[in-house]
Amino acid sequence: MLAHEVMERCRALAGFSEDSGSICRTFLSPPVRQVYQEVGRWLSLLGAESNIDAAGNFHALYSGTKPDSPRLLIGSHLDTVPNAGAYDGVLGVVLAIALIRALNGRKLPLAIEVVAFSEEEGVRFGIPFIGSRALVGRLGDDVLDRQDAHGISVRKAITDFALNPAEIPQAAIHANTLGYLEFHIEQGPVLENLGFPLGVVEAIAGQSRLEFIFEGRANHAGTTPMSLRYDAVAASAEWILTVEQLAQNTLGLVATVGSIQAKPGVGNVIAREARVSLDVRHRDDATRTGAVDDLVRKAGDIARRRGLSVRWNLLLDQKAVAMDPFLVNQITDASQRVGCQPQRMVSGAGHDAMIMAEKVPAAMIFLRTPGGISHDPAESVQVEDVAKAIECGVELLAQLASSTEFLARTQRA
Repeated sequence: MLAHEVMERCRALAGFSEDSGSICRTFLSPPVRQVYQEVGRWLSLLGAESNIDAAGNFHALYSGTKPDSPRLLIGSHLDTVPNAGAYDGVLGVVLAIALIRALNGRKLPLAIEVVAFSEEEGVRFGIPFIGSRALVGRLGDDVLDRQDAHGISVRKAITDFALNPAEIPQAAIHANTLGYLEFHIEQGPVLENLGFPLGVVEAIAGQSRLEFIFEGRANHAGTTPMSLRYDAVAASAEWILTVEQLAQNTLGLVATVGSIQAKPGVGNVIAREARVSLDVRHRDDATRTGAVDDLVRKAGDIARRRGLSVRWNLLLDQKAVAMDPFLVNQITDASQRVGCQPQRMVSGAGHDAMIMAEKVPAAMIFLRTPGGISHDPAESVQVEDVAKAIECGVELLAQLASSTEFLARTQRA
């Protein structure tokens, strides 16, 4: 059964890791080369020619009925977070290979280009989407000059992988590209709660990431009366509850404070400083930015009332990205034809598809994630859902191959 093979291959690739006993593959680390060799071997058996571009992305082309057939990109990423699961990103690449295998050598009027992005997670250099940025022409010196914890730049990492950074412009999406499709585990509990194996992503939520620094006054925990305290942690705690309340009262908004750092960070000293993170996401950018503005104001109000000060830094402002309506409708039709209740949904996590959408029509299909667990060794998928994803993908390819509207598309300017 092809679905079993897909899962076995994901688990096999999990064995290529920087860490013993857990899964970790960062940008162009030695295990990445091993993964590329294995994936390349699988694809060569299907008659696909592979190569690695100057940004370290793996490509393999399964030709169409003509030498110049327009191509559909299908893929995801092969890098991971530390202590990762076996399916995030990897499943999308292995499913792309499975769809080619399901053709049994048959050619379509469109070529299938499998793309495995070299970096999506942002672990090694603190910036995500290095691989897909190259395909859309946004891998500039600001990224290439960034350094990892060992002082190695992105540029040097590329060179050390026996690639030439000067050739990065050649990694741009081929002009004859029709679109990009990405299968991915949901990384959340929605599909499981609904009892659905697949979801159709119609948008990827915009993200705001900020850092807030509440500044008060340190003093002795035992001798300072409560009425004379300027406690930075207490101020941040009050504000954190307002973050939660705002998100609970705003449809579709999620807001998270995931990091709190106190100074001096001693149990018997009132904190003079509390540094807290803020992550806000929504499919509508106006709603998201409005929530951020509101939380900035409330942080200031809380600080003033308590006799403290607060400042903030914007770390990320990523706009929401709509998936291509035509492809979303085609996926919806394909999922219905293979017996799935189509569930349209918004991705709260970022994906390479949001970068690719800058240049070509892009769409995503989510697979149910048991327990909603991801970025953890407990991450899993069900073989029945993988089988349904393959069925849906095969039906989708048939639809697109017979669509004169789709085959007439070219890369957007």
